[in-house]
Amino acid sequence: MSDWKTAFRSFYYETAEDPDDIVLSPKRTAILVIDIQNTYLEPKDTDAETRRWQPFYDRMNNIVIPNNAKLLDWARAEGIEVMFARIACQTEDGRDRSLSQKKPGFNYLLLPKDREDSQVVPQLSPQGDEIVVTKTTDSALTGTNLRLMLRNLGITDVIVTGIFTDQCVSSTVRSLADESFGVLVVHDACAAATDELHEKELEIINMIYCHVVGMEDLPGFLERV
Repeated sequence: MSDWKTAFRSFYYETAEDPDDIVLSPKRTAILVIDIQNTYLEPKDTDAETRRWQPFYDRMNNIVIPNNAKLLDWARAEGIEVMFARIACQTEDGRDRSLSQKKPGFNYLLLPKDREDSQVVPQLSPQGDEIVVTKTTDSALTGTNLRLMLRNLGITDVIVTGIFTDQCVSSTVRSLADESFGVLVVHDACAAATDELHEKELEIINMIYCHVVGMEDLPGFLERV
């Protein structure tokens, strides 16, 4: 198992005491998979840009998606609530999008909710009545009624996975922390555009807004009755 208590420490926590052991009640825990959608696995507009993004595609296909599939199987077997967030607008022309998604550049996103590229990747398809929220914001809490649903479900702790570590994952984690949810981020089930961005953001949010853990750590956190 990874030494999650000492890994991914920023300057702020280099000399801090180790955190307490984590104990999760399956009935009060949810796993939230963020923005692992078809659009992010598609080739870019040019061959050169696709090559530039190849390390990200490799991490997604070889690590992040397979690990999320395993985590979902584990969560379902343990009775943990499985939830998804995805970027999608309600209108075809995207007029309901937030400003950040209308600006030119990487964050420009026009993903109508019913279009194929806005859907969760097939390997992680929601099952049964698992909740999927759609958002036009980075934070899955700001742009949806996820906060209300978590409270209605009696959830106190949220396990977060997905993309991008330094954008929607981080924004959601910070929002959850501000709402006093316990938050875990699974480092080997997340990705940013580069490993450097991924690891740096994990250092920034760890121990302030969440605990960064490995997927192999999670079974040991579950409360056994």
